[in-house]
Amino acid sequence: MPSPRLAVRAVILRDDRLLLVNAWKGRTHLWCAPGGGVEVHQALPEALAREVREETGLMVAVGDPCLINEFHDPFGPFHQVDLYFRCTILSGDPEGDWTDPEGVVSHRLWVTRAEMATLRIKPDSLASVAWGDPGAIRYDPLEPILR
Repeated sequence: MPSPRLAVRAVILRDDRLLLVNAWKGRTHLWCAPGGGVEVHQALPEALAREVREETGLMVAVGDPCLINEFHDPFGPFHQVDLYFRCTILSGDPEGDWTDPEGVVSHRLWVTRAEMATLRIKPDSLASVAWGDPGAIRYDPLEPILR
């Protein structure tokens, strides 16, 4: 049985709006925080800065962790652990054009907390974490994957 996949994700607030990206290649029915898989021998902050740059064109400073989330396919071998970190933008145009070299992320949104309620977002706790206590670390138990 394969080991769980380790991924990192960024909680980036700007003007009281949270940055979200499409979770599936070419589709916008599910939104998530930018980020992705950690490569072997790569520090978590380094992996997150790389993933955010690829998926959004932004350079970020990686701050404190704020969420640990797990999801899995209850009918298959997929199991992923996402570690979320608060990040701040160092450079790049938050509204500008970019191209994800992996071709996964094609859309990004800056949303208010109220706007998040109208979208399908994972994990369920993302809004409460983003706008919650900046010093807290939250754990989400295992969630089934959405497709």
